[in-house]
Amino acid sequence: MGLPHLSDGPMKYTDIAIIGGGLAGSTAAAMLRRAGIPAILIDPHPSYPPDFRVEKLSDEQVARFRKTGIAEAVLRQATLSGETWIARFGYLLDKPPRRQFGIMYDALVNAIRAEIGDGVEKIFAKAVSISTSRDRQKIVLSDDQVVSARLVVLANGLNVGLRHALGIDRRIVSRCHSISIGFDIVPLGRPSFDFPGLTYFSERPSDRIPYLTLFAVGKAMRANLFAYRAIDDPWLGDLRRAPVETLNASLPRLRRITGEFAISGEIKIRPADLYVNAGHRRAGVVLVGDAFETTCPVSGTGTDKVFTDVERLCNVHIPDWLSTDGMAEEKIVAFYDDPVKRACDEWSSAKAFSFRSVSVDNGLRWKIQRWARFFAWLARGLLRRLGRGLHRLPIFPAR
Repeated sequence: MGLPHLSDGPMKYTDIAIIGGGLAGSTAAAMLRRAGIPAILIDPHPSYPPDFRVEKLSDEQVARFRKTGIAEAVLRQATLSGETWIARFGYLLDKPPRRQFGIMYDALVNAIRAEIGDGVEKIFAKAVSISTSRDRQKIVLSDDQVVSARLVVLANGLNVGLRHALGIDRRIVSRCHSISIGFDIVPLGRPSFDFPGLTYFSERPSDRIPYLTLFAVGKAMRANLFAYRAIDDPWLGDLRRAPVETLNASLPRLRRITGEFAISGEIKIRPADLYVNAGHRRAGVVLVGDAFETTCPVSGTGTDKVFTDVERLCNVHIPDWLSTDGMAEEKIVAFYDDPVKRACDEWSSAKAFSFRSVSVDNGLRWKIQRWARFFAWLARGLLRRLGRGLHRLPIFPAR
């Protein structure tokens, strides 16, 4: 089954063929190399190019990453900050000792690829067709090579051509569910910001901004701003033309925490559709990461899902599947029904919609939740200040 494509090119044989060398595919390849399982990674790019996706990892995400066995080597290339300020309405609420690792997506993926080494063959080409069966799978590449594998791992993100050829249908659950915006932010009149990291929550639901997060990547302070708007909203054009003025109009008391600032470099804007697949439970092929199901970047669960998918697949299911002949659908469904994976998928999906509602909905339930979160942060900050004794934590505007 799959898109017909004839090729007389050389045939390569392997146990696992991974299509897509982004976060999911490269992590899977590195894990299979560590396990000594024959695999081939197929991706057009010898070095992963710049791409606006994940730019930081939290301690919770790193905990999942560590289960892959490659986290420590990769995180040595990230910028670690040990404290994140929490603020809203221009008030500094708390300074929790929350670690986060700042690293651009291409740097993250290329650091993971470095952990693959020579143990997994890499082919820099595009997969143009797949034929699947209960035994072996055939992949034809753009350079006319042909790969025969027991299992195909589709980790090619948002690219839908191969999935459609296999009869896997994508269903949009929420179109343009959110928009992610990335840029560098620079303090004016002083060498650095006062904080190592900052999460500043929305001041007004009408601005449709859940939060702004600032974090260090190398010597730069990186900003990720999230919005619930349509992709043709004029506000996005205003942000490109006059970013500082537009941001200050949307978060008017932000400068009490940050002081005056400028925005430098390119402003990157990425809309996110939420979708799921149908018809993916089939012999010979398994979908991971965004190829299986997208997440909302606002909720911060995307890397949780990727690391959970890949860890369960490579640590649990692939070794089990390879221990017996064939790659029938009955084997593949065990991954999709894995209770750890399903719990992560359900948690991520629920968080995508609840975070949006608590940020922009005007119903009484969500208003109460917004104020409850504000006072919870305030109370935690007060308790932390009391616990620190002489170390004062201001709860009034920082500036």
